[in-house]
Amino acid sequence: MTGIEPFMLPLSFTTVSRVLCLGAHADDIEIGMGGTLLSLKENHPEMEIYWAVFSAPGARAQEAEASAEEYLSKSDRSQIKVGSFQESYFPNEWADIKNWFEQIRMKFNPEIVFTHYRDDRHQDHRVLSDLAWNTFRNHLILEYEILKYDGDLGAPNLFVPISEKISNRKIDLLMKHFRTQLNKHWFTRSSFDAMHRIRGVECASPSGLAEGFYFRKAVLIT
Repeated sequence: MTGIEPFMLPLSFTTVSRVLCLGAHADDIEIGMGGTLLSLKENHPEMEIYWAVFSAPGARAQEAEASAEEYLSKSDRSQIKVGSFQESYFPNEWADIKNWFEQIRMKFNPEIVFTHYRDDRHQDHRVLSDLAWNTFRNHLILEYEILKYDGDLGAPNLFVPISEKISNRKIDLLMKHFRTQLNKHWFTRSSFDAMHRIRGVECASPSGLAEGFYFRKAVLIT
C-alpha cells in the first residue's frame, strides 16, 4: 500500500456543466471557494459559471470585477454580476435581494449552487444562504465558509482537495486584488493557508490542502 488509500465515497464534478457562485461581498467567493474555482477552470474549462456579488461599494466594485475576471480567466462561458445592495443591511433589503435571485433563476439554471454557510454569524451571509435554499429548491447546494472574528466556523462534511499550486494561486490573487482589505487582522496569507491545511487534514488530502463545504441535502440514485 502506498500513499493514502481512499476511505470515503468520492464525488466528482465531471458531469457538471453549470455552476452558480453567490457572494454577499466583494471577496467572499474567492475566500470561501477560490481554490475550488481555480481547479474547476483548470480541469473543466468548458464549465459555465455564473458569478454574483451582491454588495461591492466604491472601490470594492472594481476589486470584485477584476478578481472575478482573473479567477475565471475571462471565459466566454462565464457571467459576472456585481450588485449594489447596502453592506450589513441585507435583512432590511430582503425583498429586493429576493427579486435579484429570481432574475438569476430565470436566466441561469445551475446544477450546483455555492453560497454562504447557513450558520454564519454575518447577517448578510445568512440572508444569501436562506434565499439560495428558498430559490433553488431542487438543486444541489454547497455552503462555503469564511474565517473571521465571530468564531463561527463549523465542521464541514464535504471537502475539495486542492494542490499546493492552486492554494498559492488563490492566496496570491486575494492579496493582489483586494488591497482595501489588507488592513484587516485576519486578511493574511497565513490565515488563508492555515484554513487550507486544517481542512486538508480533515479529509486526508494528498497535498495536505483542501477547502471545506457544508452538504445538507442530496438525492442518491441507485
